[in-house]
Amino acid sequence: MYNETVKDHFYHPRNAGELEDADGIGEVGDINCGDIMRITLRVERDIITAIRFKTFGCAAAIATSSMVTELANGKTLQQALRISNADVAAALGGLPEEKLSCSNLAADALHAAIRDYRARRSP
Repeated sequence: MYNETVKDHFYHPRNAGELEDADGIGEVGDINCGDIMRITLRVERDIITAIRFKTFGCAAAIATSSMVTELANGKTLQQALRISNADVAAALGGLPEEKLSCSNLAADALHAAIRDYRARRSP
C-alpha cells in the first residue's frame, strides 16, 4: 500500500517532537479520520531554523508530517508558504488515493504555524 519513502518516514520520522518556546505553532486535524498534526517552528531573520512535529494518526499522516518538516527547514517563510499538500505527497513518491485528503494535512499545519508566528509579531 505504501512505497518505501513513505515507510521510511513512518518508521524513522524526521524532526519528531516539539520545540520549547516555539515562535509559531500550527495545529490542524480531520475529525472524519482522526488525524491531528501539530507543528512548532523557530524563525530567525525570516528563515525557519528549527521545526518539529507531533502527529496522532496513521502511517501516511506521520510520514507527511515528517516530510513537510524536511521540506520547510531552512526555507524562508515565503518559500515555506508555497509548499502544498500535493508537494508533500509528491516528495514522498505519492500516497494512496484514499489517504490524500485526511492524512495529508501537513502543509496546512505548516501554514498555520507561520500564520501564528506572524500574528505573534504583529503590533
